[in-house]
Amino acid sequence: MKRPASKPPKKITAAHFRSGAVLEFTLDGARVIGRRSVRAKTDVVFGPGLLDLQCNGYAGIDFNHPDTTAEQMAAAIRTMWRDGCAHVLPTLITASPERLSLLFSRLVAALKMDRDVAASVPGFHLEGPFISPQEGARGAHPFEHVREVDRRLWRGWQRAADGRVRLVTVAPEVGGAIPFIRQLRAEKILPALAHTMADAATIARACDAGALMSTHLGNGCPQLMHRHRNPVLAQLAEDRLAASIIPDGAHLPPEIVRLWHRVKGTERIVLVTDAMSAAGAPSGRYTIGDLVIEIGRDRIPRQPGSPNLAGAAITMRETVERYVAMSGVPLAEAWLAASERAWNLLRTAGAVKRVPDSKVFARWRGGKFDVLATLHGKRVLWAK
Repeated sequence: MKRPASKPPKKITAAHFRSGAVLEFTLDGARVIGRRSVRAKTDVVFGPGLLDLQCNGYAGIDFNHPDTTAEQMAAAIRTMWRDGCAHVLPTLITASPERLSLLFSRLVAALKMDRDVAASVPGFHLEGPFISPQEGARGAHPFEHVREVDRRLWRGWQRAADGRVRLVTVAPEVGGAIPFIRQLRAEKILPALAHTMADAATIARACDAGALMSTHLGNGCPQLMHRHRNPVLAQLAEDRLAASIIPDGAHLPPEIVRLWHRVKGTERIVLVTDAMSAAGAPSGRYTIGDLVIEIGRDRIPRQPGSPNLAGAAITMRETVERYVAMSGVPLAEAWLAASERAWNLLRTAGAVKRVPDSKVFARWRGGKFDVLATLHGKRVLWAK
């Protein structure tokens, strides 16, 4: 019987996103088998794989729902590759202690069943439950499970996560938070601040203890606050804090994105999605934990009948596009904010020892970041 002819190797000619050096890459199925310098004009660019520090779900799959299986979690992570997200910190938000332990154990199982998925996940992100119980600051986190720091619970969750929690978001004013931030740094975990009503002095103490980042700065706060003395401006003014932002136009409008960029500078902005299960999926109704979320034509996740935001439906590819459009920075700066800046924070905290070799190839045309391939080393994870 005659064997079907194998597909010829695929060639991608692309310019480096910073230097502009043009290379021709040869892809043979799931492997890169060669690369060489060429003289050519191209609108395809390549650079480091994108890293999302905050993702609650994807492609219809909710990391925070108790019915979600390990197989589904792994499938969601694989789907992210088509949007250039080579690495992600799956994020669990405030829930009962038992549910958090269950979901962390399922995330671990998802990594164990697929080596490429495992290579895509440098760790997990725990957002809550050690956050402000105040309305507005608490956001969509369930009030009944918000609590002061409990180190016994923390140890149990980290055991369930097989020691893989690498980022924890807390409110520094809750009981036990400042010494807990010190403990996190001692355990080589990145501490971040959010869902807080802390004053500037408390935020400064959190930075003295080792906090390095504000999670989704400008969100997780009340609509009405003191015009000067509020936790958003206090974090914005704190030079020791990098700021992760969600540039979807709803969590932050363009003028605020520009302001955050000007204040924090090019080294201290990190792009995240805060994606929930509607990201990479059609409009409709989805969940984040026990919450039912409606996604309309505007792609903004809201609780039905309420204007309240609950996660986002943006992809990492879109964060790059929209950050360029909103802030006016060049593509290279947005790409760094969606990749190397996040790795730098994890490395500073000791949460990772090295930055993995990953690449994304994308056509950059008309402000659109059209992903063509995502790689880990010479291994092709996804390609058009």
